[in-house]
This record gives sequence, structure tokens and C-alpha cells, in this order.
Amino acid sequence: MTRTSDAQGGPVALSEEGLPGWLDPVARAAETVQPLQLSRFLPPENGSGRQSAVLILFGEGERGPELLLMERAGSLRSHAGQPSFPGGALDPQDGDPHGDGPLRAALREAEEETGLDPSGVQLFGVLPRLYIPVSGFVVTPVLGWWREPTPVGVVDPNETARVFTVPVADLTDPVNRATAVHPSGHRGPAFLVESALVWGFTAGVIDRLLHYAGWERPWDRDKQVPLDWRA
Repeated sequence: MTRTSDAQGGPVALSEEGLPGWLDPVARAAETVQPLQLSRFLPPENGSGRQSAVLILFGEGERGPELLLMERAGSLRSHAGQPSFPGGALDPQDGDPHGDGPLRAALREAEEETGLDPSGVQLFGVLPRLYIPVSGFVVTPVLGWWREPTPVGVVDPNETARVFTVPVADLTDPVNRATAVHPSGHRGPAFLVESALVWGFTAGVIDRLLHYAGWERPWDRDKQVPLDWRA
């Protein structure tokens, strides 16, 4: 599958050509997964919500496949201090929100937040749009392969506290898995990795990707991690 565009902002492509074999299950999942299989929170039918995108970037690290994550600054108004994928709202120059706009936005935001060189990233899939009710974002998860890794780190401390990678092996390790419980009663998957608690939207997407890629290992869903009201 290849899709290219020469719209404003330069060419953007989705391509599965040359992907490492271990990413094949992820690419297959992206082609077949249905929105409700990822989340019960779907975009409002009236078209409201702020269009945004995140980059789910897979790389090859010292311990095998890994994911790029960042920790949002504690001073931010929304999702402060929370680990997340790089990403954010679409800008007008990103183009059509229902076309290649999310692809450009995911790469642009990742560059702005982590210093990532987009030229070393191969985009290979897009997941169904999801919704984050607390912030009103309609999120397009964009899948990427870090074909040519480049140094990454905090670009703006006002937005990002740190940038880090997590081995997929740690994400699938049952020891690192738990159920996050918010005082509101909301429950969802969580990962305790790299001195961070990954929960919420990011953990939900990772959880479903692991499941539909066939990488998930049985874990104790009764193991709970309480969240406070500030979360």
C-alpha cells in the first residue's frame, strides 16, 4: 500500500515497502481494526472536536523493537505530566484533516516536541480516529517506522519534560501492566515503564495495538494503580 500527495507542505506518503518483518502484524492490524475495537470514545457525529494527530513511532533499539514517548510538562493546562505520543492539533498548513493533514501534523508536532528528523521516518499506517472527551480532541493515530534514527530530546521545557523510548518487550511484560483507576470511576490499562506511569488515551492505544498485533501476554487485570483528581 502506497499513497502519496504533493499538496501544500511537500509530499507525504504511506508505504509498507521495506518494513521489518516484526512490524507486519501492526500494519495488518491498522488495515483491519474497527474504531470500536480501539475505544468506546469515538468522534462526535456532528463533526465537532478539534482535529489532531499523534505519531506512534516504532524503532529498533538495543533491546529490540521500541516506541517513542514523551512526558508532558507539569505546567500544561491539559494532560500535565502525562506520558504521551508526540502530537497535537492540526494547523492550517497541514492540509486536509480528512486527507493527508494528520500525516503532516504528526510529523510536524513530533519534530517540534522531540527534535525528531521527519526525513528518517516512514509512515506506514493510520488507525481510526478516536476522541478524548476531557479535551475535545479528535485524534488520528499515525503509525511510523523509525527507518533512520536521529537524536531526540526536549525542545521546549514549557511543553515537554522528557523524551524517551520504551522497549516493546517491557510493554508486553505482565509485571509492568496494571489497571489505572481514576477517582471518577474510570478504569483503563496502564503501563509502569521507564520510571513512568503510562495511562489514559496513550495506554489505551498501546494496549489495543499489542492485542491486535498478537503481542499481548496474559496479565493480572486485578492489579490496580490509583490515580488522583489532578490526573
